Amino acid sequence: MLQKWVGEFGRAQMLHFVLVSLAWTINAMHAMVMIFADRQPPWRCLPTMGCTSASSICEMDSREWEWIGGKGRSIISKWGLICSEAYKVGMVDSMFFVGAFCGAGIFGSLSDSFLGRKGVLQLVCIMNAVVGLATAFSETYWTYLALRLITGFSSGGIGLSSFVLATELIGPSWRGVVAMSVFYFFSTGIMLLSGIAYVAPSLRYLYVFVSLPTFFYLCLVLPFISESPRWYIIRGRTDEAMQVLRLFAKRNGRPVPPGVELASEISNCQELLEPNEQTISHSPNGKASGTLLDVFRYAETRTRMMVMVIVWFGSAIVYYGISLNVVNIGFNLYLSIFLNAVAEMPAFAITAILLKKLGRRIILVGSMLLSGGCCLMAVFLSSQGKAEIGLVVCGMIAIFGMAASYNLIYLYTAELFPTVVRNAALGLASQASHVGAMTAPFAVVLAHFTHAFRL
Repeated sequence: MLQKWVGEFGRAQMLHFVLVSLAWTINAMHAMVMIFADRQPPWRCLPTMGCTSASSICEMDSREWEWIGGKGRSIISKWGLICSEAYKVGMVDSMFFVGAFCGAGIFGSLSDSFLGRKGVLQLVCIMNAVVGLATAFSETYWTYLALRLITGFSSGGIGLSSFVLATELIGPSWRGVVAMSVFYFFSTGIMLLSGIAYVAPSLRYLYVFVSLPTFFYLCLVLPFISESPRWYIIRGRTDEAMQVLRLFAKRNGRPVPPGVELASEISNCQELLEPNEQTISHSPNGKASGTLLDVFRYAETRTRMMVMVIVWFGSAIVYYGISLNVVNIGFNLYLSIFLNAVAEMPAFAITAILLKKLGRRIILVGSMLLSGGCCLMAVFLSSQGKAEIGLVVCGMIAIFGMAASYNLIYLYTAELFPTVVRNAALGLASQASHVGAMTAPFAVVLAHFTHAFRL
């Protein structure tokens, strides 16, 4: 239908793609806000005899020093998460990814079942907006931790549902290139977050400013987004799928001729599996259903799933580890985060250009090797006491490599699995990345202590 009648990527798909992908921008704000919420504010000595600029706040009495700008600048100053309590910073960040781990699996399945792609996107955006605003007014550390856990849970479903919803209406010859553009929106969210954090006078205002765009998205953008016709088809609702396709064809200036209709055809999954085996089950009303058990039941898809789980896990450790570790470099935090986001942009363009020439696998392996090599170089520079700018450059190149990897693995994974289990497979792969991301905050805390110990 897309290739012959509707058009594979006309102005209707372009507008729909942009509107859906804006969800990645607000998701980036909710996910990466921890960088600024967790920073350690500067402190100064009070006029006493025992305090100097070289003193350690862990060794001084609390009456000898104070936080510059007050206690409300970050969770560290607000709840005294220093010294023996510093592990709680890594804990709250890890709990965000624990929530994302759970949310990716649950919302991935719901997106393939009765809620649909758009239904899941609406639900998780509502959760993010409400819980994000509640986080701004949390008065205790444990309340804050619980709210960040819930935010992670809802964020785990945003990227997944929006990626599939944005790309399933695009024809096969354009889908790969256009899918590479999704992550421009995530990087843009990080860049905007740097500006928001710069003007936010306190932790409370930071979360208020981050939550407001989600409310705007719910009210001004989501009503104009269409459900995926592919989801309608696997639910046996071909008439509604046809309505969406006719609407898009009309907007593209290519109306579908009378008499052209869709038929539910599920046999396209068959070539992935063993001969004479059924890929999915059919209910009496004609709906097709599939679960992760179907993925692991057959050798071909089982091997693919295991490999992608490892790739997602490794990519997440590096990406979030580098992003969160910016606080330990000593360079301007707002500028560093902004530059890292800028460094991601060329990776998306280069990946899209090379995609057809080199294929998925070579680009994925090359980008991960580049990122890992730069991380090792940063270790060398740090051990030699080199300038901070060298560490920033290594971080930017490493982020460049991981951005190329993340830019590709969503598309790569989606292409490896049939429609009826695509979101479930993406959900499991995304869960693997969240397991990797859970370890990154503790690595950052350990890096801070190791650096302080060397000094």
